Parts: sequence; C-alpha cells; structure tokens
Amino acid sequence: MSVSEIFEIPKFYYFESGNDYSGSKGDFSYKVINSDNLKCLTWHGKLCSMKADIENEAEFEKTQEGFEAMVKWLEERYSER
Repeated sequence: MSVSEIFEIPKFYYFESGNDYSGSKGDFSYKVINSDNLKCLTWHGKLCSMKADIENEAEFEKTQEGFEAMVKWLEERYSER
C-alpha cells in the first residue's frame, strides 16, 4: 500500500534514515528536503528545484504524524492545479 493515492512516495522510514526525495506527476514537481524537519517544495515544470520558481513551501516535524501531514499537504497542492 502506497502512502499516497497520487504520488509514489517512500514510507516514513526512508526519511527517518536521512534521505531527500523528489518526484513529479505530469508537470507538477516536488522535493522533500530532510534536515531537522521535512521541508517540502512544489513547482510546475521539468526544471530542477535549484532552477525552478518554487510555488509552495512548508516544513513538517520529522515524525510519522508530520510525514502524514506532509503527504496530505502535497496532495492538496496537487489538487489545486
């Protein structure tokens, strides 16, 4: 079972282990930056996050609950388009 009905996102353990993650669906792109918290960025287009105009940005606690909130937030940003 995937953690998201829209995106192929690894389970929380992947992030708990200190990894970053990026992906896209159509022209909607996203990146999760792993630090003290989980920072999620979204933008439209095929450019990498360093060159893209970031449209949305939010930080979440690095806990299972924070991870679930991040996935929900990401799905909401995708649905707004």
